[in-house]
Amino acid sequence: MIRQIGHCLRVLPIGLLGLLPGFTFNIVQMFKGGGFQWLMLLIAVLLAIPSLANRQGWLAKLPPYVQVRMLAGLAALIGFCLPFLGSSAFAEGLGVPFEADAGGLGILFAAILIRLPAALLAFTFAQTLGLMISFPGVLFATLFAAQMITVAIVAYTQAGAEYFAQQDRSDAEDNAVRANRLLAEFEQSGSGWFWETDRQGNISYISPKLSRALGVGDRGLIGKPLSTLSSRAGEVVADTPAGQRTLSFHLSSRTAFSDLQIAASIGGEARWWSITGRPILNEFGQFRGFIGSGSDLTEQRKSEAEVSRLARFDPLTGLANRAETGRLLIEAIGTRAGLTRPCALMMLDLDRFKQVNDTLGHPAGDALLKQVAQRLLRAVGTTGQVGRLGGDEFKVVLPGAHDRSLLAGIAKTIIETVSAPYRINDTKVTIGVSIGLALAPDDGSTSEELVRNADLALYAAKEAGRGVHRFYQAGMHSAAEERRELEQDLRRAIAEGEFHLVYQPIVSISTESIIGFESLIRWQHPTRGPISPAEFIPMAEETGLIEPIGEWILRQACADAAAWPVTARVAVNISAIQFANPRLPTLVSQVLAQSRLDPDRLELEITETVFVVGDESTDRQFAALKALGVRLALDDFGTGYSSLGYLQRAPFDKIKIDQSFVGGATLGDNRNAAIITAIVSLANTLKMETTVEGVETQDEILLVKRLGCSHIQGFVFGRPMPGKDLLARMRGSAPAAETTGHQTSRTARFRVLRAAELIAANRTQSVRIRNVSTGGAAIEPCSHLSPGMRVKLNISDGPSIEGEIRWISRTRAGMKFDHPINLAELNAPLAKAV
Repeated sequence: MIRQIGHCLRVLPIGLLGLLPGFTFNIVQMFKGGGFQWLMLLIAVLLAIPSLANRQGWLAKLPPYVQVRMLAGLAALIGFCLPFLGSSAFAEGLGVPFEADAGGLGILFAAILIRLPAALLAFTFAQTLGLMISFPGVLFATLFAAQMITVAIVAYTQAGAEYFAQQDRSDAEDNAVRANRLLAEFEQSGSGWFWETDRQGNISYISPKLSRALGVGDRGLIGKPLSTLSSRAGEVVADTPAGQRTLSFHLSSRTAFSDLQIAASIGGEARWWSITGRPILNEFGQFRGFIGSGSDLTEQRKSEAEVSRLARFDPLTGLANRAETGRLLIEAIGTRAGLTRPCALMMLDLDRFKQVNDTLGHPAGDALLKQVAQRLLRAVGTTGQVGRLGGDEFKVVLPGAHDRSLLAGIAKTIIETVSAPYRINDTKVTIGVSIGLALAPDDGSTSEELVRNADLALYAAKEAGRGVHRFYQAGMHSAAEERRELEQDLRRAIAEGEFHLVYQPIVSISTESIIGFESLIRWQHPTRGPISPAEFIPMAEETGLIEPIGEWILRQACADAAAWPVTARVAVNISAIQFANPRLPTLVSQVLAQSRLDPDRLELEITETVFVVGDESTDRQFAALKALGVRLALDDFGTGYSSLGYLQRAPFDKIKIDQSFVGGATLGDNRNAAIITAIVSLANTLKMETTVEGVETQDEILLVKRLGCSHIQGFVFGRPMPGKDLLARMRGSAPAAETTGHQTSRTARFRVLRAAELIAANRTQSVRIRNVSTGGAAIEPCSHLSPGMRVKLNISDGPSIEGEIRWISRTRAGMKFDHPINLAELNAPLAKAV
C-alpha cells in the first residue's frame, strides 16, 4: 500500500507539470486559434489503446514499474491537454454548445460536460490497470474533484479572457465599419473630401467624389502633385495667419496648415476650396507624407460677397450707397505729400419726386428711381462714380476733375437726361433734378467739407428755381444759416398767426369792372419786416409746411369772400403738393360749408406741375373738385409742363396767361403778342376764359383787349390790398376798375425770379433778381447795401454785370447797370408777380 501511494505521489507532480506546457501552448493558441478536434482525437486514441491492451491482458503481464510509468505519461499527456478542453474552439470542435455570456455556472457546467468523458476514460484506464483496487475510493474522489475544480477555474478564467478579447475585437471591427461608412457617407453627401500624399507630395488617395467632380476619374489624380487641385497653384486668398503661407510652402516645409483657401476651376466655373492637412510619420518618426481634408467654400464665399455687396451698394438701384460713396470720396481726395488731389463732388436732389411717390405709390417711386439711376450712369459715364444716398438724393464723385466748364457741361447733361419724360406703369411721368457742386481743394480738403459745401450749393440751386446747377460760393454759409433761421421762424409764424392775405383785382375787359380777386399771402416778420412769398413759399414746399399754410389760406380767403358782393369771386392758389392729397376735395367741401360761400364763387388756381404724374388719380381729383361746383383755373400757362394733352382731360374753366408773355408784347419786334393770340384761340376753342397776368401799363391793356383776352390782372389796377381796404373799395355789385399804371410801356422790363451773386465791398452774397430791364434790376435781399455802392452782379449761365445801387426799399434794392444788356442772354425762366 505504502509503495503504491509512493508511486502515486511520484506520478502526481508529473501530471501537474503536464499542465505547464498546456498553459503555454494555450496562450499561443489564443492568438493563433483552433484545430483542437485533432488533439482530442489523439487523446482518445491514446486512451483507447491501453484500455484495449488491458482487456486483452497485455498490460497485466508488464512489470509494475512499467505500468506506473505508462500512467505517469498518460497523466502528463492529459494534463497537457486539459487547458484546451475548456476552450470554446475545442467545444465547437466537439459539437458542444459553449456560450461565454451564459455566466460562471454555465461556463463551469460546460467545462464539466467537456471534461467528463476524458475523466471517465482516464478512470476506465486506471481501473483496467487495477489501480482502483489499491487506491482508497475517497482519495481517488478527492483527486478527481480537485482536478475538476482546477479545470473549472482555468476554464472560467480562460473563457472570460477569450470573451472580453472577442468582444474587444468585435467592437473594434464594428467601429471600423461604422467609421468607414460615415466617412463614405460624408464624402458622398457632404461638401468635404479627404486626401493623402506620399513623401514627394504626390496624391496617394483622394475622395472619388472630388475626382469625379474634376472630371478625371476615381484614380485620375493619383500620383499627381497636390497643387494640381488649384487652378492657380499655391495662390492664397485668405487673410488669416495660416493663409499667409502658400500651399506649396507648407508641403515643402512639411508643416501643418489649416483652412488654407485656394482657387480652383471646375468646368470653367470658379470655385474656392479650404484645405487642412498635417504631416504623418511612421513608427520610427520618419516623414511618410501628408493627410488631410478639404471642403468647398464657393457658396460661402458667394454669400460673403453678397453680404459685402449689400453693405456697399444700394439694393434698389445697384448704385454705391452712402458708406461706399463716402469711401470713394475719401479715396479720390487722398493726400500726396500733404496735398489734396483735385476732385469734384456733385450732390443731386430730384425735383417733384415726392409728388410721384404720393400719387402713384412707393412701388412706382422705386421703379422711377431705378430708371433715374440708369440715366445717371449713362450721363456720367467713366468720368465719375454715381451713388445713392437715400430717398431721392444722389451723389457723384469725379476724381481728378477741376475744370469748372467741363463740370458745368456734365451737370447740364445730367439735368437734361434726368428731366426727360419717364414711363411708369403706362403712366407718363416728368421730374427734374437740382445739382450742387464743390471742388477740392478749393472748396475743402476733407470729405466732410466737400459734402457740406456741395449741400449748400444744392440749396442754392433749389432756390434758383430748381432744375439748375450751382457751384459752391463762400457766401453760401451765411445764406444757409439765414435759411435755417427762416425755417424756424416759418414754423413759429404758422403757430402764432403772422400771415395775412392781400387781394389783387381781376378785371373783365368787356365791362372794365372788377369781377373777383386773387388771394396772395404775405408774412410780416416781427423783426425782419415783410418777407416775400418768393422766399418762404419754396421753403414751405420743401419742408412740408405748405399744406398747413395752404389750408389756412383757403379758409381765410373763403371767410373773407363771404362778406363781399355775391358777384365777386375769390381765387386761391393750390400747390401741387396740396393737389396730390386725396383729402383736398373733402377739405374744400368743409371750408365752403363753414364759410357759407357759394361754390361757384371759389376759383382754384392749379399749376401745370400737377400733370407731372398724368395718371387716373389726377383725373379723379379734378372730377371730385368739379363735382363740388367750384371753378378751376390753369395757372402760369406755358411756363411749366410742356404737354397740351392734359387740356383734353382737365375740366378747366379758365387759362391764366403768364406775365412773362406780356412783357415787351407791345414792342413791334416782340413775338409775345403772337403767343398770346395763339393761347386765346386755343382757350376759345375749348370754351375757356383767359386772364392775362402782369399787366402794368395802359397800352398793354389795349393790346390784350385787341388780342381777345377776357380778363386782366396786374399792377395797372393798383397794388394788392388787404381785406379791409378791399371792402371799402367794393361799391356796388361790380365796381369799376381804375387804372393807376404808366400810360405806355417803359424799356422792356421783365419780372423774374432768378438767383445770382452780388459782390459788394469785397463781400459775396446770394441774391434774387426780382425784375430786370436792359438798364437795371431790382434785387433782394439788400442787407449790407447802401445807395451809391459799386456792385457786381454775377448771373449763372449769364453775363457778369457791373453797376451801382440807386435805391433801397425795405428788403429790395435797385441797381443801375453801367451798360445796357441783352435780356436774351439771361436765358432765365420768368415768374409771376406775387
